[in-house]
Amino acid sequence: MPGTRGTTQPRPDNPALVDTFGRVATDLRVSLTDRCNLRCTYCMPAEGLPWLPGDDVLTDSELLRLLRIAVERLGITDIRLTGGEPLLRPGLEHLVAEITALRPRPRLSMTTNGIGLAKRARAFAEAGLDRINISLDTVDPETFVRITRRDRLSHVLDGLAAARDAGLDPVKVNAVLLRGINEHEAAPLLRFCLDHGYHLRFIEQMPLDAQHGWNRADMVTAEEIFSLLSKEFTLSPSPEARGGAPAERWLVDGGPGDVGIIASVTRPFCAACERTRLTADGAVRSCLFSNDETDLRALLRGGADDEEIAQAWRTTMWGKLAGHEINDAGFAQPIRPMSAIGG
Repeated sequence: MPGTRGTTQPRPDNPALVDTFGRVATDLRVSLTDRCNLRCTYCMPAEGLPWLPGDDVLTDSELLRLLRIAVERLGITDIRLTGGEPLLRPGLEHLVAEITALRPRPRLSMTTNGIGLAKRARAFAEAGLDRINISLDTVDPETFVRITRRDRLSHVLDGLAAARDAGLDPVKVNAVLLRGINEHEAAPLLRFCLDHGYHLRFIEQMPLDAQHGWNRADMVTAEEIFSLLSKEFTLSPSPEARGGAPAERWLVDGGPGDVGIIASVTRPFCAACERTRLTADGAVRSCLFSNDETDLRALLRGGADDEEIAQAWRTTMWGKLAGHEINDAGFAQPIRPMSAIGG
C-alpha cells in the first residue's frame, strides 16, 4: 500500500480514531516501561540503552486517565500492555485490575518475556488479564543465551506453564528467527508449542533495533518460515477470518493446532491496521514505524481537559499514513527502538 504523506481532507465529526483511509483504531498498545531485563541482539546492544528518567514515565494515575479517555471517548475495545518488559512496572497487578474496571470493559492482554511470570500469573488472571503473549525464540539453552545474552530460559518456560495453568487462554508464543542462529529451530519450536498447548506466532524481524543494524538480506522471510515448517508439517489455511489480526494463520496437520506467521515486511497488512500506540512517556503514535508522535503527557500535566486530550489523539490518528513504507526507497527507521515504542 503506498505511503501517501499528509492529507487536506477535513476530519469528519466522528468520536472514533478514524483515518483518511477508512481505518478505525480500536486496539491500543501501551508501553509501560522502556526497560528490559534481557539484551536480545536484534533489539538492543549488550550494555543496554539510556532508559527514560523516572519523572518522564507516566504515573499510574496519568496512564489510567489516558486509558479511560481511550475507552470512553475514542472507542478503544482492546488494550495490550507491552514494554520494554512490562513485568518490570511496579504494582502491575493493581494496574491490571484498574484497567479491567473501566467501562465499557476493554479486553486486556500483555506481551512479556515471561521472566518472573511464574509467581505472578495467577494474580494477573485474578486481576482480570484475559490473555498473554510470551516472547521465546528458542528452546535450546545455549541458543537462548546467544540471542538474549542472559541465562534465563528456565524462567521463561516456567512462566509459560504458569500462564497456561492460570487460565490465561490462549497462551501465545512470539518467535523471531535469525539467519544462521535459530532458523533450524522453526519446526522443533512449533512441535514444542503444540505439545504444550501454546499458540505459536513467527514474526519477521523488523527494522526496530536500537543499533539500526537491520539488514533485509539477514531476515528470515515468511515464505522461508512456511517452507521450513512444511518439511515436517502439513499446513493449510485457517478457515477463520483474519480481520485486522497481524498473523496469517495455518492449521497444522489438519488442526486443531495452528501456527501464525506475521509478515510485517514482505506482506504488509497496513490496510487492515486497527492499532494506535502509547509510549511509556505519554506519546501517542499512529504506527509502529512512525517518526511523528503527539505528546499527551504535556497536555495531561498542563491541565488539558479530557476532550482536549481526546481531540489531540484523534488528530494524530487522522494523519496516519497508508503504510509503514519499509519497502519504499525513502524509508527511514524510527528514531525510537522497539523497546521504547512498545510491541
